[in-house]
Amino acid sequence: MRPTSSPTLVVPADWDARVLRWQARHGRKGLPWQGTQDPYRVWLSEIMLQQTQVVTVRDYYARFLQRCPDVRALASATLDDVLALWSGLGYYSRARNLHACAVQVMQAHGGEFPRTSAQLQTLPGIGPSTAAAIASICYGERVAILDGNVKRVLTRALGFAADLAVSANERALWARATELLPQRDLARAMPRYTQAVMDLGATVCLARKPLCEACPVKDICAARREGQPERYPVKTRKLKRSAQSLWLLWGQTRDGAVWMRRRPTPGVWAGLYCLELFDCYEALRLAVPEPCRDRLQELPPFTHVLTHKDLHLHPVRVQLPARTRLSTNGGWQAADAWPALGLPAPVRKLLHQG
Repeated sequence: MRPTSSPTLVVPADWDARVLRWQARHGRKGLPWQGTQDPYRVWLSEIMLQQTQVVTVRDYYARFLQRCPDVRALASATLDDVLALWSGLGYYSRARNLHACAVQVMQAHGGEFPRTSAQLQTLPGIGPSTAAAIASICYGERVAILDGNVKRVLTRALGFAADLAVSANERALWARATELLPQRDLARAMPRYTQAVMDLGATVCLARKPLCEACPVKDICAARREGQPERYPVKTRKLKRSAQSLWLLWGQTRDGAVWMRRRPTPGVWAGLYCLELFDCYEALRLAVPEPCRDRLQELPPFTHVLTHKDLHLHPVRVQLPARTRLSTNGGWQAADAWPALGLPAPVRKLLHQG
């Protein structure tokens, strides 16, 4: 049965103290972006962790910092460099916004990140929750984050059963989250509290099979009292999945150069270098010079899963003379050059396997 009540519990005044004590003893402490109040590193980790698991982000975070250790280095890099570093992490609009944000920080803010959540939200790709994470962790501002993990913790503890697909209800939850924030010693308490509620959602208040016995607020949790924690948070609007079939023309020269074209924006894999894409095999075949069409080799099709769409990909390989041009906007990328470009993950995997 779906919960239908509005928030039912008055959370005790020691909520923040309980959460902070738990974090000191049991919170995550070994992640590479923890223990810093450098806004560049906190911002980078927050953007990378959006809809991406920690285990995936760790290696990307380290590689990114090696190439772009600070905001100046990131702003000075080309977008192609940034997309190449991001290749395989997905949601490439994050990478484009990351680069645009770094440029704006350098040009409009003298290389220093704004110190308030409100100001941070004026930068590309920084929404309210990410801005609050940076401002609270780096500057001790008393602002609440509300990412997926924190929504789960708060809706369960509060018995907040209002539909979060309705923006007014999400604003109401945000107001409750703000009420629960520490009141004193904010420079010290806010970074710890922000990390604590994120850790609690990531390690204890799990989406499925939450570890209620390990939770510091189990005795006042409405969802545990009801015996149905998995019912929270309530969000009725479901994103519809779609599917698309694409044919990939893998044109390659004898010396290993690959024909690629930068994908347009907006669209699938916007801004990345990619093989030529077609909606059907016949369109692909006609794009190849007639003398070479008998060389087309159809490879096994495979499916690449995006957040809201399944891409059914049909690669077709052909060896072509280096003088061949497959489109007006593409070009040959040498064998030692294309691996450094920003490529969609399935295209990079396909080419490496070849």
